[in-house]
Amino acid sequence: MRRPNLNSRVGRTVRPGIKILPLLLAGWLLICSPGGGCGPSGPPVFDGEAAFDFLEEQCRIGLRYPGSREHRLLQRYLADKLKDFRANVSLQPFEGVLSTGDTLHLINIISNYNREAKKRILLGAHYDTRPVADRDPDPANRLKPIPGANDGASGVAVLLEIARLLGEHKPPVGVDIILFDGEDYGEADKAEDFCLGSSYFARHLKGYWPASVIIVDMVGKKDLVLKKEAYSDAYSSDLLEEIFSVAHRMGISEFRDEVGPSIIDDHLPFIRAGIPSVDLIDFDYRYWHTIQDTPDKCSPRSLEAVGRVLLEYIWQQGS
Repeated sequence: MRRPNLNSRVGRTVRPGIKILPLLLAGWLLICSPGGGCGPSGPPVFDGEAAFDFLEEQCRIGLRYPGSREHRLLQRYLADKLKDFRANVSLQPFEGVLSTGDTLHLINIISNYNREAKKRILLGAHYDTRPVADRDPDPANRLKPIPGANDGASGVAVLLEIARLLGEHKPPVGVDIILFDGEDYGEADKAEDFCLGSSYFARHLKGYWPASVIIVDMVGKKDLVLKKEAYSDAYSSDLLEEIFSVAHRMGISEFRDEVGPSIIDDHLPFIRAGIPSVDLIDFDYRYWHTIQDTPDKCSPRSLEAVGRVLLEYIWQQGS
């Protein structure tokens, strides 16, 4: 993701194209969770430590930028985890053509829960990491890949823990967890080279039309502060307000009632398509696009704050 330095093209409408494959279902379990009620109407309990384990496991794989061996290993790891968590998993391979003319061979990883439900929520995160640390304070590091603990692994870690729970507790609405590829490869001044996976997915929706899209990105840092991303606030304010209201009712202080910067991220292709879409992101991260973006800068508490709100939001959609 990046701050835009060009006029937004959010108003452009893009129309649909991918078939979401069938889901494996899981049974109900009565459970109580803080702020989430008790019984089948309440969400399961999000485990921040388990999510942090997923973050560390991704980073242990290595530097996971497109084209690398570690990127391919990560794809296998993610698909296997989601299958373990009783999701129906499908892969969406595509070619990302950059403004330079180079072509990246990329894969979106798609998983689904509760196929019978007509109302569906899309949760998304990018799993690729940046091939160059172009913001590193040391010029000698700026051609090195980033570890991507926060910028890459954190959003995926939250969604993996949610997937684990959805495999054990059938959600009251349909939930589609999409792990996007090719979000963070572009050069800083070329917006069209970012968000390749989400852009491809949004161009190929076909009959699939979620009620809402929630992107989680850079949500792992210690002392997390989530402001209202400006594009989300401008184009999907009702959805954004609903999510932040959930956080406030739960007493989760990481969600702040103020508007933050505009970020080019994976929510924008869905906004252009006319789907309510928001980006949960803390862009005030000093290690962004540096080789210091490592797990020790992240916190289980931050992952848990986001995961608890998302689960509560999902369960409220069925009421």
